[in-house]
Amino acid sequence: MQIRDMIGGDRTVASFEFFPPKTPESAERLFATIAELEPLHPSFVSVTYGAGGGTRELTHDLVVRIRRETRLTPMPHLTCVGHSKDEIDSILGRYAEAGIENILALRGDPPGGPGCREHDWNGEAFRYAAELVDHVRAFGERHGVADGRGFCIGVAGFPEGHPGCANRLQEMGHLRSKIDAGADLVITQLFFDNRDFKDFAERCALAGIRVPIIAGIMPVQSVKGMERMADLAQGARYPAPLLRAIQRTDGHDESVRRLGVHWATEQCRDLLDHGVSGLHFYTLNKSGATREIYRTLGIRSSRDFSVT
Repeated sequence: MQIRDMIGGDRTVASFEFFPPKTPESAERLFATIAELEPLHPSFVSVTYGAGGGTRELTHDLVVRIRRETRLTPMPHLTCVGHSKDEIDSILGRYAEAGIENILALRGDPPGGPGCREHDWNGEAFRYAAELVDHVRAFGERHGVADGRGFCIGVAGFPEGHPGCANRLQEMGHLRSKIDAGADLVITQLFFDNRDFKDFAERCALAGIRVPIIAGIMPVQSVKGMERMADLAQGARYPAPLLRAIQRTDGHDESVRRLGVHWATEQCRDLLDHGVSGLHFYTLNKSGATREIYRTLGIRSSRDFSVT
């Protein structure tokens, strides 16, 4: 099923993100996590790439396995980095053959990681996500994916600002170009202050971006995890009230974890109250925090999410 067909009416979608395992043992642990999360009936699940597309084959294998062995709808990440057009076509062909109809098209991180500024983007077949979106759209339509409708395509949004674009007006122009190229929805980077998301959504509307915007949620799990998160998200902004609350825990891991789940739950409650199109949970391949958020919200399944 295509994600664009799930959004709308009086319901909001919920999705979970996984990263591909690197060993057979971690693969089995991940599928145990998936088994724990599947009863929550997520609308879809996404699977990431590593920096520079370093885990691309693992991503492909995991996506196909999810499609074959579960009832979940997978949405694989696909990035510009390190791919020729023929390689992209081969990946898309494999997905189409497996019945996968949803793609998250991203520029992606260079091999040196998110902060690397030495990568030569001019050497890539696709320098920008908008170019990749256009190619994925044309491929899907040309090859009759979803009875000729083509792939459903998601793209990334950045409520706190794109790390590679200091000009927020220009940033909206770049996002608009991805929508104009054929993207159907936006999934945001994680954020911890809902005011950032609401402001981002308003600026999207002012820029003529009318597609659904799905909010990225990642509960804080530990102080060390916060530091890693800030590096991966290239400057995630932790609001002062959250930092003050974490300071009161004195860094105790379990206390920080409980606080992080509580904070994320309140983010979700507020976003649902204000009619968000979707919630996208960055699970870190674990089920506990997400299941706890659902329980605290009083929601047994993603099918129970409703917007006002």
